[in-house]
Amino acid sequence: MSALDQSDMGFLVELADRAGAEIMEIYAGDIAVAEKEDRSVVTKADTAAEAVILAGLAQRFAAIPVVAEESVAAGKIPEVADRFFLVDPLDGTREFISRNGEFTVNIALVENGVPVAGVVTLPALGIAYWTSGDGTAWRRDKDGTRAVSCRAVPPEGASVVASRSHRDAETDAFIATIKVKELVSAGSSLKFCRVAEGSADVYPRFGRTMEWDVAAGHAVLAAAGGSVTGADGSPFRYGKPGWDNRAFIARGRG
Repeated sequence: MSALDQSDMGFLVELADRAGAEIMEIYAGDIAVAEKEDRSVVTKADTAAEAVILAGLAQRFAAIPVVAEESVAAGKIPEVADRFFLVDPLDGTREFISRNGEFTVNIALVENGVPVAGVVTLPALGIAYWTSGDGTAWRRDKDGTRAVSCRAVPPEGASVVASRSHRDAETDAFIATIKVKELVSAGSSLKFCRVAEGSADVYPRFGRTMEWDVAAGHAVLAAAGGSVTGADGSPFRYGKPGWDNRAFIARGRG
C-alpha cells in the first residue's frame, strides 16, 4: 500500500486537474504538432501540462524523484531507487490531435517496482480516476464521486478493449484465444479505467509502451481488484532499463 495518505492523493488529483486545465486551453485553439526523435508526436499541451505537474510534485514531494515523459525525451533523467513518480502529462496525443476526447493525464507513484498510487484524468470528458490511501479505486464525474471495482467476466463472454491507434496482429491473435462478447476501441490509459470500473474485462497490449503510459492506469486497476501481468503471466514491474515495457494483459476479476 502506498505511503501516501488521502490528503496526498487529493493533492495529486488536484494537480492533474490543473494540468488538464492547461491542456484544455490549448485544445480550444490551434494545435501545433512536432515530432520527437523516436518519431512520436508532441504538442505544446504535453510540455505545458508536464511543467505544472513537475512544479507541484517538487513542492509537496521534493525527496521523491520524478520520471516524466517530456523531460526524459529532453535528456533529463533522474537517478531513481525504490520509490519514484512516473508522469505522462498527456497520454493519447493522437487522440488529443484528433479531438476525440480520449486523452489522459497520468501520475503514478512506484514503490519497489509496483505502482501503488495513481491518478488518471480525462480533461475533455470531465472524468477522473484515482486510488486512495486505503486501496480503493474512485471515479469522479458530473454525477459525483463513487468507488469503482472490476467485474467477473460475464458468461456470454468478455468485453475486450483495445488500442484505437496502435492495434496489431499480435493483439488480434490473443483476442482470438478468448470468448469475446464485444470488442471496443479506446485511446490512452482510459482502457485500464474501463476495466477498473467494470465496463470492460480485458485489455491486451502487445505493441510498445513506456512505463509512464501504463503505471497510473495499472495502479487504478489493481485497487479496483484487477491485475496487469506480462503476456506470459509474469509480474509486470517498473523501473526497467529505458523505462521500456514488454507486452502485457490487463484483466478484471476472473
